[in-house]
Amino acid sequence: MAPHGDGPDERHRRPTGVDDGTVAALGRLSEALETVERARGHLYSLHQLIGHADLMLDDVVERFRAAGHDGIADRIAEELLGRNVIAGRWTFQIVEDFDDGYYALFWDLDRQARDELAGGRRHLYEAEMKERRRTRGRPGHEARPDGTG
Repeated sequence: MAPHGDGPDERHRRPTGVDDGTVAALGRLSEALETVERARGHLYSLHQLIGHADLMLDDVVERFRAAGHDGIADRIAEELLGRNVIAGRWTFQIVEDFDDGYYALFWDLDRQARDELAGGRRHLYEAEMKERRRTRGRPGHEARPDGTG
């Protein structure tokens, strides 16, 4: 690891006594959480897209009625408009269940592992990878945002 004058700031330095295996495990846990964050974004996209589609059905029903297709309009209005997307749930309920259950637990366990094993420090694996890959002294390869290191 680089001396303190050259390298990452203190919050991205491995605490004394933390071994390579621990840094790698914390890094993989962080990567898994980042993947869940991406999935969560897709879940919110689903929520918004389904909601938008449901609101579009008001116009669809009106158009079918105006075109003289009351039977199709009635089926859409009665069977599809406002329907649960999963048994008993609209998408906001799915999002809430996900956020309050699986996501909250994942986030908490990631935080607890970092607090217990690395003094709460985040992205140690990535910070060390950056140190291995950057070219010291080259523009654009600074260790820190303030241009030092």
